Amino acid sequence: MGNKMFKKTILACLVAGSLLSGQVSAESISGVVTDSAGKPVAGAKVTVVGENQHAITDEAGRFSVGQLLMQDAELHIEASRYAHRNFHFTVPQQGLSDVSLVLLSSTIEVIDVKASPFHASATESAIPVSVLAGDALKMRQAGTLGDTLKNEVGVHSNFYGGVASSPIIRGLDGPRVLITQNGLDAGDASRVGPDHSVAAEASTATQIEVLRGPATLFYGSGAIGGVVNVVDERIPTDNSTRAEWMLQRESVNNEKLAAGSLVTGVDNIGLYVDGFWRDSDDYRIPGFAEAQPDDDAVKGRVASSAATAKGFTLGGSYLLDNGYVGVSYGRLEREYGIPGHSHGGHEEEGDDHAAEEQVYADLTQNRYQLLSELNFSSGLIRTVNTRLAFTDYEHSEIEGGAVGTTFKNRSQEARLELLHRPYQDWRGGLSLHYKFSDFEAVGEEAFTPPSETQMLALGWMEERHFGPWLVQVGARVERVTIDATDVLLPDIGAHSHDGDDHGHDHDHGAEFIRVFDVSQRFTPYSVSAGTVWDFTEGYNLGLSVSRSQRAPAASELLSFGAHIGTASYEVGALFVLDDDEFVLNTQPIEMEVANNLDITLRKFSGNTGFVLNAFYNRIDNYYYQQNTGLFAESGHNHGGHDHGDDDHGHSHDAELPVYLFTTADVTLHGLEAQFSWQINDPFKLTLQGDYIRARIKGGGDLPRTPPLRFAAELAYELDALSADVRATRYFKQDKVSELEQATAGYTLLDASVSYRFDLGPQQLTAYIKGQNLTDEEARVHTSFLKDLTPLPGRSVAVGIRGSF
Repeated sequence: MGNKMFKKTILACLVAGSLLSGQVSAESISGVVTDSAGKPVAGAKVTVVGENQHAITDEAGRFSVGQLLMQDAELHIEASRYAHRNFHFTVPQQGLSDVSLVLLSSTIEVIDVKASPFHASATESAIPVSVLAGDALKMRQAGTLGDTLKNEVGVHSNFYGGVASSPIIRGLDGPRVLITQNGLDAGDASRVGPDHSVAAEASTATQIEVLRGPATLFYGSGAIGGVVNVVDERIPTDNSTRAEWMLQRESVNNEKLAAGSLVTGVDNIGLYVDGFWRDSDDYRIPGFAEAQPDDDAVKGRVASSAATAKGFTLGGSYLLDNGYVGVSYGRLEREYGIPGHSHGGHEEEGDDHAAEEQVYADLTQNRYQLLSELNFSSGLIRTVNTRLAFTDYEHSEIEGGAVGTTFKNRSQEARLELLHRPYQDWRGGLSLHYKFSDFEAVGEEAFTPPSETQMLALGWMEERHFGPWLVQVGARVERVTIDATDVLLPDIGAHSHDGDDHGHDHDHGAEFIRVFDVSQRFTPYSVSAGTVWDFTEGYNLGLSVSRSQRAPAASELLSFGAHIGTASYEVGALFVLDDDEFVLNTQPIEMEVANNLDITLRKFSGNTGFVLNAFYNRIDNYYYQQNTGLFAESGHNHGGHDHGDDDHGHSHDAELPVYLFTTADVTLHGLEAQFSWQINDPFKLTLQGDYIRARIKGGGDLPRTPPLRFAAELAYELDALSADVRATRYFKQDKVSELEQATAGYTLLDASVSYRFDLGPQQLTAYIKGQNLTDEEARVHTSFLKDLTPLPGRSVAVGIRGSF
């Protein structure tokens, strides 16, 4: 069913592109780019929106673009330390010459967003957007995606012992935050559990974009909380030769990193290749890994936190006068330990049983992508964007040298965007989106049954300028199906710790009392409206309102089993608790409904700038894991090694707290702020903070809500030398759910210094960066393993990177 639908969608995408054609016009535009004082801006990039061409201004600020496809031309201008601007022209047959384009200086880093079909920068969007790119991305990149983005405003990490982490956006993560690679689902298993690594690599990315708040119009109901889009050049849009590479060594875990990428080509062919290798040992900590260490606890390291990864990507494009068509293949391999999974990490040096008890994950992914953008000079359709992906993902957990559990996800995705020619100044179009996922878990920790999830959606988006106002509207409707066979309803022998075992025999583990099939159908829809008001030069005000629905994920519905990676026993919403017994839920399965309001005030010109966000999100039928207060057997033994009276929490008769996916009406609201001050030419001060409040209607708080956070950074940049020092304060989080423990606050001090060597066509940058320089013990409240894996201690990394 899924393969047939995928092939039909591919055929529709290719036919749509082949039926449309246009004539290349001879119009051209040339002119000069200056600042507000009339001085030329050299190195500015002038892009023709909707066409595959751009120009770079020379020392005099001059540029020229020709062979325009359309008479209604839009130029997008971007330059370092300037706010981006768009200029619209009606180009006569002979073209335009000597046009003057003026940019405003900006102390806020302004970067274009690739995640939207509308050409816009982070300061031009109705919804809050953060973009990490360039040197900032290279300095912050970490072994996991969540740890790479943890310093972005409104973004936290669900830290998992340094080996796996996902970004948390405004208190939301898991199936509500979509992780994409060049606009298409990453196709891994990271949405199922925090112990599953995200299959995306930051070291070879050109930028990472975070869309805060619902982005369902572009990506579907899986983005009800936001989107993280990892962008690279695996399918090049030009064939100019350029390359980047980096080498790094870090002290806290003895990590070695090598990464590089190359874009080149000949004639109408663009080629791309990248690769990386990363290897690290167990990381050091200032104290004990356990929050409450026992007599056998080992101080100074977190066991099973070592990791190794490698991968490469090959891509190529055929470059046309009106766009490009390209394909790519990527291979990723990653092995990493499961902290807290091998007897709490108590294997001491010389322990003969350490090897057989070691538990680690072995991840492989093969990913194929096709991207195409075609622009046309006549007819109703102006641009056709096609995106296709096929991903084969496998994740095995190795215990004592044998495979314990294997997770597989084979996914297919296709998206076709038909953008029409401006009609009465409205720009936009339709989006046809299809996604299919065949997920399977096999083994003793297969806490969710095999399932197939299929989504087909139609979206509509439009925008128009009304003087200083930009108005954006859109809607999307989906059809989501979840089908599963061999769904199990076990008798788990759940009990409280009051001595009452309810008559269950705990010596025999779970017995399955029913096996059945499940088929669920949902029709979620989303509507959104937003505006950006440039009420005076250098300022704007953004407002976005949306109503979005989300069908529950298969794991939220069907889970029933021990999830050792989170030290819990998970039960899906398809079941309910009745007198300490789990039975089938006979009530209809409801969809989440989110009503979101975002207000953003920006100042983006001059020596000072700021971005202030306020948001309110009311979600009905919110799915979350509720601690039932009951315990169930893990039914699991890592190698069967007997440590006497101390089973370290993971012997066969160990018990796990039972968490039930249930629904409640909740509200999440908060503030995000960022302030920048260019004190003088070399010094820049940045202050930022975020606050999230997540409450259940009728009383109570949602679990693992990020705490209040403030950060201050002083940066120095003059000629070839750059340096910065940053202090981040995480406050105590005591607004916790029932049976959840509060987490103490902590302060992290980071710093870096880099020096750039200009060697003609090549630039080399040597750097040193330190993290947690005060060696403070810090536990992340949003982590499932906060009581087993604190953050790494003092760390110093040295590296060198180059480009040409």
